[in-house]
Amino acid sequence: MSLYYEDEHVTLYHGSCLDIPQWLEADVLITDPPYGMAYVPKNHDVIVGDEDAGIRDEILAMWEGPALVFGTWRVERPKNTRQLIVWAKGNTPGMGDLSMPWGPSHEEIYVLGEGWEGTRRSNVYNIPTIHGTAHDRPNHPTPKPIGLMEQLLAYAPQGVIADPFAGSGTTLVAASNLGRKAIGCELEERYCEIIVQRLAAKTLF
Repeated sequence: MSLYYEDEHVTLYHGSCLDIPQWLEADVLITDPPYGMAYVPKNHDVIVGDEDAGIRDEILAMWEGPALVFGTWRVERPKNTRQLIVWAKGNTPGMGDLSMPWGPSHEEIYVLGEGWEGTRRSNVYNIPTIHGTAHDRPNHPTPKPIGLMEQLLAYAPQGVIADPFAGSGTTLVAASNLGRKAIGCELEERYCEIIVQRLAAKTLF
């Protein structure tokens, strides 16, 4: 475990979140963990820990506050899920079961804990995914749009944001854009490098 990057808003650690207790000091958890898809991305290595939902459930057992956690209907939802948010990613069908005529174009986001605030709205967020051909797509198999994360953060309780599976850094960048403090952990150093580059560029996508 090592401190990889720090600025006025974001602190990033390189290593396993299981070995980095600092993220547990945050107030709100917002993360896209490995959750058991065994996803084999094109032009990328497989996602570490994605063979089952074990690592997701382990970190949630460590966490006691409010959380937004990405997932899929194919895997059992986290215990104590209070609300389901649907991210509608557009009309392009995802991969999924290619024997079926319908391809998934949404992801689930599970709401846990108390303190969520803001004007009541639909639980469906219609925000296009970042296509693989996009020139500004981070070099990561499952990047999330910053606009989506900023809208979710707008409903989050006050305090420091934690993302123990930082990936391409979208949660951290969105928090920085909104002037909120955030703590991230990322196992892969190459993705730590991408996060730092995106923070330096003040990216909006």
